Amino acid sequence: MSGFDDKTRSLAGSANAGDPRVVVVWEGGTVIRVLPPGQSLILGRGKECDLPVLHPTVSRRHARISGLAPPGPPARIEDLGSAHGIRIDGEPVNGGHDVWPGQIVEVGAAILLVHEGSASARIGSRPANIDVDRFVTLIAKSHLPVLIVGETGVGKEVMARRIHQASPRKDGPFVGVSCAAFPDALLESELFGHEKGAFTSAVQAKPGLIEVASGGTLFLDEVGEMAAGAQAALLRVLETHEVRRVGSVRSFTVDLRILSATNRDLDACVREGTFRQDLLYRLDGATVRVPPLRERRSQIVPLAKELLAKAAEKAGTPVPSLSKVAEQALVGHSWQGNVRELRNVVERAFVVAEGGTIEAHHLMLQARAPVSEAPPRSLPAELDTLEKERIVQALASVDGNQTRAAALLGISRRALINRLNAYGLPRPRKHS
Repeated sequence: MSGFDDKTRSLAGSANAGDPRVVVVWEGGTVIRVLPPGQSLILGRGKECDLPVLHPTVSRRHARISGLAPPGPPARIEDLGSAHGIRIDGEPVNGGHDVWPGQIVEVGAAILLVHEGSASARIGSRPANIDVDRFVTLIAKSHLPVLIVGETGVGKEVMARRIHQASPRKDGPFVGVSCAAFPDALLESELFGHEKGAFTSAVQAKPGLIEVASGGTLFLDEVGEMAAGAQAALLRVLETHEVRRVGSVRSFTVDLRILSATNRDLDACVREGTFRQDLLYRLDGATVRVPPLRERRSQIVPLAKELLAKAAEKAGTPVPSLSKVAEQALVGHSWQGNVRELRNVVERAFVVAEGGTIEAHHLMLQARAPVSEAPPRSLPAELDTLEKERIVQALASVDGNQTRAAALLGISRRALINRLNAYGLPRPRKHS
């Protein structure tokens, strides 16, 4: 279950907490090993290998992975004369090659990832050419637990459901729980269940969500908010594959995969003593970072149209269109609330437009002070963002008329056009 089953060999936690881990996934198994700098691991089909991968496309001694010291890449991989070779990010490797966290390394038909001990360099952050969608598709087919990180409202539960639907457990239940939604004692009861009479209000026995999720996937949202008692109890479940209801002496065997999500830095929580390091290792077989909406502006309009279609289907009405100026306003907005804010804006505009084309003023976008979930940016960068938002708002308020927008901003029309070009904003069509 959850990636640490009989098919998984793990030495996580046997070296320094900051040492990277090598994760290898193939159809039928997973192996995880710590890779300290200066040491090396042999990957192959042979049982004597440090990373034994029992797959016919993997040679008996396929590759050597060596740990490197910072500040460079954490590892280097070398082909040992294998039959099916090595590919990194889809490209064949001849001889040795550096491996950065998050890069997809294909060793025959197996997938290898180097996973740093710090959250600063995981999937979705470095290097820039990581194919996150391909990674998610591959990792979904494994037994690994996945930690999904990102700001509030970016769609971490959507990502969890996507992983579940692409996994061998897709026909089993998907059970989600917010660890921040319950008081400490109640969360334990929700997760592990209770017997009749276990506490004052326990008038009948109740199975916990872990039991309910057996055979499928358990999604722990806001896992960083889990209290110490629940952390210890969950760790025991992951180690023994058994769950015991509150007030019971009998245990139930469970089989499930754990997906978890957080907007907190769990490595920092470990250092502060508020989150168990051994539990983090159990939950963090692989990490997926869901970028904030402002970092994927090309997806904003398609997402808005998808949300509009869902709103129209629910209302039983035709799907309204978005005007070009409305699309421009959506792309230019800061989206501090991410996908959750976009959903609210689109659904409100759908109601206000009353079935007609959605114009910029229907969106009722307002600039908000940036939420400090990321380190503060430089003053020039903040001023550029503010100017860009003011331009978008001015254009939206006059339905894209550049002359009137320039007047509102106190600049010439030529200056406005220069700024549109500088920020990569599309120029609205002239109105007749």
